[in-house]
Amino acid sequence: MTTDIRFQVMWNRLLSVVEEQARTLVRTAFSTSAREAGDISAGVFDLEGRMLAQAVTGTPGHVNSMARSVVHFIREFPVETMKPGDHYITNDPWKGTGHLYDLVVTSPAFHNGKLVALFSSTTHLVDIGGVGQSAEGKQVFHEGLFLPLIPLAREGVVDETVMRIIRANVREPVQVEGDVFALMACNETGERRLSAMMAENGLGDLDELGHYIISRSRAGMTAAIQKLPKGTWKSHMRIDGVNEPIDLHATVTIADDHIAVDYDGTSAAVPFGINCPLCYTEAYTAFGVKCVVGAEIPNNAGTLDAVIVTAPEGSIVNAPFPFPVTARSTMGHMLPDVVYGALDQAIPGRVPAEGTSNLWNLKLGAGPGYTGPKGPAFMITSFHSGGTGARPNLDGLSATPFPSGVRNVPVEVTEAITPLVFWKKELREGSGGAGRQRGGLGQVIEVGRRDDEAFGIFATFERVKHPARGRSGGANGAPGRLSLASGTELKPKGFHVVPAGDRIVVEMPGGGGYGAPAERDPAVAARDRALGYTRE
Repeated sequence: MTTDIRFQVMWNRLLSVVEEQARTLVRTAFSTSAREAGDISAGVFDLEGRMLAQAVTGTPGHVNSMARSVVHFIREFPVETMKPGDHYITNDPWKGTGHLYDLVVTSPAFHNGKLVALFSSTTHLVDIGGVGQSAEGKQVFHEGLFLPLIPLAREGVVDETVMRIIRANVREPVQVEGDVFALMACNETGERRLSAMMAENGLGDLDELGHYIISRSRAGMTAAIQKLPKGTWKSHMRIDGVNEPIDLHATVTIADDHIAVDYDGTSAAVPFGINCPLCYTEAYTAFGVKCVVGAEIPNNAGTLDAVIVTAPEGSIVNAPFPFPVTARSTMGHMLPDVVYGALDQAIPGRVPAEGTSNLWNLKLGAGPGYTGPKGPAFMITSFHSGGTGARPNLDGLSATPFPSGVRNVPVEVTEAITPLVFWKKELREGSGGAGRQRGGLGQVIEVGRRDDEAFGIFATFERVKHPARGRSGGANGAPGRLSLASGTELKPKGFHVVPAGDRIVVEMPGGGGYGAPAERDPAVAARDRALGYTRE
């Protein structure tokens, strides 16, 4: 077997290792965000903190920001001090995945008594304390428990003091504690599978294989970039914000061996938790680029290094400590659309129209002090989404999250573990922008309580005032709307109490259309009308 073939076989095995790592997390996690929506990440790193492989299961925001976080662990805990059974934890938004609701656990992996790699994993928690999943905090201190980079376990012994602190600061201690142990379990699965793979292939370390993976991936990205026109292009997108609209500006430069994206001119950070740390900005920018350029190349340090991201410190996409960042995805998920506005000028006909992008998750809860004294306390995140933008040759996807990639949570799961009832969940007729290719449809969801008690929603919704724009003559998608079933319209950001006996109605946006509507195939347009996709 030639060296190249042998390395390719081991590379594929490594991808299987991290996929099993991720599946362990999904199977053992307690919260619906991990086990139902797959809002996680998992990966293996070399001893310099460079990501060699990531699981397909997971989200770009978790994966790509985790890819940069492991170096912070190594600086805090040098690899020569690590021992078998050690685990380290943080939810530092600037050194992890962008907000306090994501826990990152990094663990050393040993083979025949020798440290050979690091495994890292992330999951989104149902709660971390503070003001809840609301953008109303004015500083990160308001948003919940902040864990710096600290040891979670030493030589297999979990630090009970750390666990007591976590349990004491969250509204759902059983779920959160379960997720912490799931993170450790999945890294341990990765270590066992890696050791078995190395033994099977006679490897004493990952040095040669790691160099092969990173260098070949980087060469593949360089080759893909070299096929593109060289130059600089600019784009701008305005979104709702909180009290004032936010302007997102991107300058995209395609060079010989890299693509640079600069967000100079973007609005400043705001005193609401929609700010985005640079690590999360980097994560979704790189993902957006890679969806168009080098999409077939596995994601690792080699490919990520080909996308260089810069943003002015103090801007809403490079918010410094201690700005509030709970809903950082509100900004981060918009960034691929901003980048596509520039790439469409460079390589027309290859990028989609704008989509909902922002997740329309139902972050619902109840408890004494903020929804009333009666009824059981609960906290739940039910992942849902609007429509994606139409593609150059295909319609947009309905009720599908892009760029996050999380799965919608089945309503039956949420109903089984809370007192909530989903009275309606259906596609939103006519919400996709018209065009040669139609934008994906949003959905309408109506939720109440079985016991008719009050409950609350932590709203962090976008595309209400500024809908997803069509491309190349396509029409805009429909804007979103949040209201009570009794008729009161609610602000799309902030905490709202749904009064006893009332329901919340969420009308999710649709994606923009692509191409002139008059160019749509008449037979396809007739099918749309027959299926109720359009109001025409």
